[in-house]
Amino acid sequence: MTPREALDAARELSPRLAARAARYDAAGTFPADDFADLAAAGLLGLMVPTRLSGAGAGFADYAEVAMALAGGSPATALIYNMHASVTGALALTPDDTARALGAADSFFEFRDGLLAAAAGGALYAVAMSERGIGSRLSQVRTRYEPVGDGWHIKGSKAFCSGAGHAQAYLVAARRDDKVSYFLVPDGDGITVEQTWDSLGMRATASHDLHLDVTVPPDALLGGVEGLTLLIAQVMPQWLVASYAAVYAAIARAAVDAAAADLSGRGLAGSAAVRARLGRADAQAAAAREVVREVARQVDAAPDDSATTRWIWRAKLIAGDTAQDVAASMLEACGASATRRGHPLERLYRDARCGALQPATSDVCADWLGCAVLGLDPDAETPRW
Repeated sequence: MTPREALDAARELSPRLAARAARYDAAGTFPADDFADLAAAGLLGLMVPTRLSGAGAGFADYAEVAMALAGGSPATALIYNMHASVTGALALTPDDTARALGAADSFFEFRDGLLAAAAGGALYAVAMSERGIGSRLSQVRTRYEPVGDGWHIKGSKAFCSGAGHAQAYLVAARRDDKVSYFLVPDGDGITVEQTWDSLGMRATASHDLHLDVTVPPDALLGGVEGLTLLIAQVMPQWLVASYAAVYAAIARAAVDAAAADLSGRGLAGSAAVRARLGRADAQAAAAREVVREVARQVDAAPDDSATTRWIWRAKLIAGDTAQDVAASMLEACGASATRRGHPLERLYRDARCGALQPATSDVCADWLGCAVLGLDPDAETPRW
C-alpha cells in the first residue's frame, strides 16, 4: 500500500464510519466495526515503513488520512490519532538519532516487531494522562522500578482512548527524577475501569487504565530512561498537532451537515443563514489549510523553530475553529438540530472537546504569546 492508496481507502471508508457513528456515540462504546475495517484496509500500518509491509507515510499523509476518517467518525479518528502517534514516533525517528540518544541495538528489533504487528492489524494506545494532573508528564505519579527480569510498572492512567481494545500501550512512568516511556503489551497486570461517560467523543472508550505489571527490558522506549520530556519537546507534532487534523475535519463536517439540513428543510433562501454558512465555510477551509501547512513543514523541517510554532498554531486554530463553527451551524439550523440523533448535535459535542485536549487552547495560546514576545515558551512555563 502506498500513502495515496491509504488516503483513497480512508475516503472510501468514511461514509461507512459515518453510518455507524450515531450508534457508537449513543452507546458510548468502542467502534469495533470501524477498526476491523481500518485493519482490513491496512490503515493501521500507515506510518509503518514499507520494508515492514506498511505504507511508509509521513506526517502530511497522516493528516490527510485522519481528516478523511474524522469526516466520517471523529471518535474513530481520535483513537486512530493515538495509534498513529505511537507508530509515527517510532517509525519516523531516524536510527542515528535514536542511537545518539543511547538506544541499544536490541531496541531496533523490538521496535520493528511492534511496527510489523501494526501493519498486520495491531492497535496501539497512549496511556499518558492521570487524574489530577492531566497530561503534565513532569508530574506523572505512575512508578516503575528495575526488577530482575525487566521493569515493574505500577499506577493508574486516565483518558486512555481505546482502553481494553489495544494490543499495547505507550505508558509514561517515573523513577526518581526520570520520566520514561514504556511500550506495555496488553495482558495480565493491566485492568480497565469503565469510567468514560463524557459530553463528546463518547465512542473513544477513553477509560481509566490500572497497571501493576512487569515488562521485559526492551519495553523501555529506546532502552534509555528519562526520554519522555525530551521527546515531548523535540517531537511535539505527535503530542500537539496530530489532534488538529481531527478537529479541522469536524469543522468541515459541521458545515456539510448544516447545509444538508437547511437545504432539506427549504431554509436556504435566508440571507442570514447563507451568511453563517459562508463564514463557517471560510473558517473550516482555513483550519484545514493550516493543518496541511504544518504537516508539510513537519515532514520538511521537523527540527526548525518555525515548524514548532506552526505546530502550536495548528492545534489552537483547529480546536477553536471546530467549536466555533459547530456552535454557529447548530444555531443556523435551530432547535431541531439539538435533538439526540441529529448529526449536528453529535458533532457539536465532539467539537467542544478539541480545545480541551492537550495541549489545550489556553496552553497553545500562551506558548505562542511567549514566542511572539521573544521569550522561551518552554522555559517560562513548563508545558509538560
